[in-house]
Amino acid sequence: MAIAPDTRALTTRDAGPRARRAPSSQIPGSSRNAYWLYLVPGLALLAVIIVIPLVWNVYLTFTDYRGIRPPEWIGLDNWIELAGDSVFWTSFGNSIAMIVAMVVVPTLLGLVLAAMLFDLIGKKFGGKLASFLRATYYLPQILPAVIAAIVIGWILRPQNGALNQMLEAVGLGALQQNWLGDPDTALPSIMVIMIWVQLGYPIVIFMAALQRVDPELYEAAELDGANWFQRFQAITVGIIRPEIFVVTLTCTIAALKVFGPIYALTGGGPGTATIVPAYYAYSEFFQSQQVGYGATIATALTVVIAAVSVVFILVQNRVEQKEESR
Repeated sequence: MAIAPDTRALTTRDAGPRARRAPSSQIPGSSRNAYWLYLVPGLALLAVIIVIPLVWNVYLTFTDYRGIRPPEWIGLDNWIELAGDSVFWTSFGNSIAMIVAMVVVPTLLGLVLAAMLFDLIGKKFGGKLASFLRATYYLPQILPAVIAAIVIGWILRPQNGALNQMLEAVGLGALQQNWLGDPDTALPSIMVIMIWVQLGYPIVIFMAALQRVDPELYEAAELDGANWFQRFQAITVGIIRPEIFVVTLTCTIAALKVFGPIYALTGGGPGTATIVPAYYAYSEFFQSQQVGYGATIATALTVVIAAVSVVFILVQNRVEQKEESR
């Protein structure tokens, strides 16, 4: 009499190692818990570097603390004072100027320059020239902010600065200014510097994004009679829209918390002409020794940055949903 083979054993053996692997429900609890040990170093660093300082900073906003004696609880007094602080609101007004200089202008100009490097210069003169120009634009980004600010400070010196010397050499000596010492020119000068520093970042991001654009799209549009601007508007902007959101968000955060160039060039002056929230918080912390009030400024800045980030993410998700529904 024939004996039927054990089909269950054959099926398990032929199915390979994936079928023989024990399901997660059969893994002992101690083994599953062991995986969490790999997260302990990261969680510890997160707690020490982010969570604990953040909680302590928020606590200090409700205290009068000068860094020596124990903090004295004063409730909402710091926040009430902040709401009526004209210097604080001036600093946020200057932050709007920083957003124009570090977000609006570099993003728009970087988008156009990246498209020109990719679609025009790259095709006519080769990719090496386009890569060289991209690296040249990005060079200010790799310079330490303080070193770049010191060099710019030498250029803008009122007596023997390079800019004033050049203006005098070409017969425009009447335009010579104390660029960083005059309240009327200090903030515009800082804005020009920040445009120069920030421009390379969006160019690099946008040129990397353009690598995934099919060249046949440009060729087809060109055969249909589309000029460069029409190709830029219809193809380039539409395809790299996610990168535009990323650049806009990251540059906005950088503009709101800018500190190094202000610290090295003007110290927030003359007066409060170039003061920004990050520098104002620093000055209250270390110069005025009003630690509680400085913590209040820093916390308010953190709340603004978090709110801006949430708004950007919501807008991006809504735009993507509209694109997918079409």
